[in-house]
Amino acid sequence: MALHFLVESSTDAGVGGVVSLVGAEAKHAAVVRRLRVGEAVTVGDGAGVWLTGVAEEVSPARVDVRIAERIEHPAPHPRIVLVQALAKGDRDELAVQAACELGVDEIVPWQASRSVSRWEGPKAVKGRERWASIVREAAKQAHRAWVPEVAAPVSTKQLAARASSQRVLLLDPTAPARLSEIVPDGRDLVLVVGPEGGISEEEIHRLSEAGAERVLLGDTVLRTSTAGPAAIAVLSVALGRW
Repeated sequence: MALHFLVESSTDAGVGGVVSLVGAEAKHAAVVRRLRVGEAVTVGDGAGVWLTGVAEEVSPARVDVRIAERIEHPAPHPRIVLVQALAKGDRDELAVQAACELGVDEIVPWQASRSVSRWEGPKAVKGRERWASIVREAAKQAHRAWVPEVAAPVSTKQLAARASSQRVLLLDPTAPARLSEIVPDGRDLVLVVGPEGGISEEEIHRLSEAGAERVLLGDTVLRTSTAGPAAIAVLSVALGRW
């Protein structure tokens, strides 16, 4: 399988043209991945453009790829969105990484009432940047044409507002309906995963009042790091992605 890399911005390179990797991406290709002249390479811009070519010049400062094929993939619709509650340690980061590899289209950090981790002020900016970095690397690993967006952290009030235009699904181990029984209706599917202590009754009530649906993932209670990725797999089947 060809090595896959990302360019920092959209590209208009066509067949026969050259696209260049520079900066950290070039260094990673030349030094870490040990890319050599003549090797097959795929390059994406994270927004649907997919280029296939061959490495023509390789150095830690610059990698030139001669394009043999260009494909533009449309944005996924409907989208799968993961609202991941902030969690202690690296559990939320593990969820973000796996969700990206499995096909999530947007990730939203949620400051739930039971979240041990708190993103406030500069920490919120750094936390979002950290998640975005994890997503970028996971997208490269998974050879994704579209790199998921990491949105700004939301409160429960802001999350409730999404229920007016998107289908919000609360992962709740006491829910009466199973996630596997959900029939997509064309709206974006927004999965809400609580922190270690779960989603509070107040939050469940507030989100349900706004139109969110409580759904059961399975007969066992999964950790916050695995619940989202498992649910994404279920929805990927329902949407015909898998």
